[in-house]
Amino acid sequence: MAKLPPRERILDAAEELFQSEGIRRVGVQAIAERAETTKMAIYRHFETKDALVAEWLRIVAADYQAAFDRVEAEHPGRPREQILGLARFIAEGLPAISHRGCPFINSIAELPDRSHPARQVIEKHKARQTRRLVGMCAEAGLPDPEQAAAEITFVLEGAQVSTQNGSIDQAGDRLMRIVEAIVDQHRSPLGTSRATTD
Repeated sequence: MAKLPPRERILDAAEELFQSEGIRRVGVQAIAERAETTKMAIYRHFETKDALVAEWLRIVAADYQAAFDRVEAEHPGRPREQILGLARFIAEGLPAISHRGCPFINSIAELPDRSHPARQVIEKHKARQTRRLVGMCAEAGLPDPEQAAAEITFVLEGAQVSTQNGSIDQAGDRLMRIVEAIVDQHRSPLGTSRATTD
């Protein structure tokens, strides 16, 4: 970590501590010590601890948005495969969630104030994610794309919570089967003909 530039060291240290101990329990001094820097250096890069939390969550959100970009690039013109690719991205990430939990779910639990800058990052990210998923469902010819996207979102987020609390085994495999069933159940005869190459 010491070889990284100061800002990256701070963000890496913050991510590790926020994930393992929670946002509220971690102070700026602890982040400074983990990053091998000083509190003054942190405040040169981030005006407040809240700003640091928000920036960390922007980076996490960017990783999720990159997953959308990746499945669209890997399956051009094949929206059903794009949707399943997103589900696979979540399914493959479940083992890590079983140890640390979903950073968005964990953060929202600690940030009840909807005006908090980090909370706003999460809400904007989730809204964008929903819009993109609705778009994929529409492209797949599903007659009610918003309903299909809602069902898929409930499954993806529910799988993360269930993995975190250990209530469901084989969560990744089950998630994939459920999402595939949702997509196929929602496809109308017209949608089926539009997406026969999926």
